[in-house]
Amino acid sequence: MRQPWRWLALVLAAAALLYGAGAIWFGTSVPVHAISRSTLVQTIVASGRVETPRRVDIGSEITAAVADIPVAEGQLVKAGQLLIALNDSEAQATLDQARAAVRQARVRLTQIREVALPLAQQVLRQGEVNLENMQRQHVRLQQLQARGFVGQAQFDEAERNLALADSARQAALLQVATNLASGSDHLAAQAALDLARANWRIAQARLDHAQIRAPLAGTLIARNVERGDVVQPGKVLMVLSPQGPTQLVVQIDEKNLGLLRLGQSAIGSADAYPQQRFHAELAYINPAIDPQRGSVAVKFNVIESPAYLRQDMTVSVDIEVARRFDALALPFAAVHDAAGAAPWVMKVSAGRAVKQRVMLGLRAADKVEIVQGLQAGDAIIAAANVAPGRRVRAQLEPERAVR
Repeated sequence: MRQPWRWLALVLAAAALLYGAGAIWFGTSVPVHAISRSTLVQTIVASGRVETPRRVDIGSEITAAVADIPVAEGQLVKAGQLLIALNDSEAQATLDQARAAVRQARVRLTQIREVALPLAQQVLRQGEVNLENMQRQHVRLQQLQARGFVGQAQFDEAERNLALADSARQAALLQVATNLASGSDHLAAQAALDLARANWRIAQARLDHAQIRAPLAGTLIARNVERGDVVQPGKVLMVLSPQGPTQLVVQIDEKNLGLLRLGQSAIGSADAYPQQRFHAELAYINPAIDPQRGSVAVKFNVIESPAYLRQDMTVSVDIEVARRFDALALPFAAVHDAAGAAPWVMKVSAGRAVKQRVMLGLRAADKVEIVQGLQAGDAIIAAANVAPGRRVRAQLEPERAVR
């Protein structure tokens, strides 16, 4: 019974010796990556938020109580649409008072033109006629006095009457002049009318300020007021996001600043919709660096904004900073000391593991461009524990092969 077991043990021992000898002679089987040429795209991944190029803070220019708010937060509004109605009773009364002052000033100006001026002109004509009569009478009395027919007292009376007539005519002339278009009374009345009209416009503006309207078409993204609140100038009541291009604002590590160029394309995705992608284009690079975070703010224009994008939504952006066609590519994990000054790989050459220095180029995701040191078809050992000079047998892993 012991004889068959002895034979089985001998067979197993012989097989083990043959396997060990084969491993020593032919080498250990190791997984390798085959170098091939492909297109590499280097990207920078960053996160940020959605925002429009500008926001409009809506506030009040007067102090008043809120009478009505006919819109809701998140609503799309048109330019000129009423957003907030303030209590306008005082402003309306001021406007009515200003209108009355304008009417009164107009009446005063009309009175000067249609009554005071014609009356002054009539008085002037009467004064001129009276002056002419006094002058003729004075001449006659002067002649009669020379002949001795009129006494000195009567002649003195005639001179006084002539002086009074001339004074009355001068007063009438002055009255006519003041009521003419260039006269002081007319100018004063015109100035009063202009002042009344200015007060009317001020009152109308105050009344208009009681109606807070949308300066632009857009979406109300914030509301900080309720009916009955007393609002004051300087307080933000609503925030309007105007219609226009959607932008993504992200922070990029300053070490990548040299890779950024205006016009670079990018792929964006919202954290709320990670499976959906949209295209964007680099439109702005902030000239200043944030010293606290060591980053630079950049903005992307969304080419065709999807409907699900919301203001301040968190997004991720893949920025294409370089593209290399027909490049020798290798998985980044197969390169040793890739961040150092002398990166190297373990290459299979003549059945043995050989340490090979390489020069790296563009880095794209999990792959890197080999600029110098390798050529297409070289087999690179993926394992990190293979010593140089060791005999190995390359086993290509298709799922890891560079495509």
